[in-house]
Amino acid sequence: MNNKINDQKENVTVWPEKLYTQNEVDNLLEVQTADKQKRLDNKTIANLVKKSNRILLSISSHAFPFDIFPNIINIEEERITIIKRHLLASEINSVDIKNISNIFINRTIFLSQLVIISKTYEENEIKIKNLRTKEAVFARRIIEGLRIFENKKIDTSKYTKKELIAKLEQLSTTKIVT
Repeated sequence: MNNKINDQKENVTVWPEKLYTQNEVDNLLEVQTADKQKRLDNKTIANLVKKSNRILLSISSHAFPFDIFPNIINIEEERITIIKRHLLASEINSVDIKNISNIFINRTIFLSQLVIISKTYEENEIKIKNLRTKEAVFARRIIEGLRIFENKKIDTSKYTKKELIAKLEQLSTTKIVT
């Protein structure tokens, strides 16, 4: 059963079994909006997982002549993890990139020390001794680049690891006096 409506310009045919009430239309729109939000949430979660599991740089300390318990720094896109090893224990500290207020390099004759100043860490600074100077400078550049990306709200999950490191190196090309 179809109804014909005569309009001045043309005839329109209406199929009554395809008509919806306003409540039904609203419910359909809500379902579509919820599905869209769910897809966006899933994409955001996938990006967060990708960013949280990607180690951009990992360096360890080197004491002379050898280091039985080396300290390790893992630089990820969202945080830095410092593992300090001792004889029968280890201490693990994580600092979010957004919570780093400054980063310094202290040089000695052979090795360097990386000092990370945190806004939230209880002791306010984390010192990692006995790093090779080139590795310490590279780590500082990567961390400074990540801080800039974080401040500008740039999503780094779209880059491959290699591309991201290259962009971070380009961003932090300041000459460091050695």
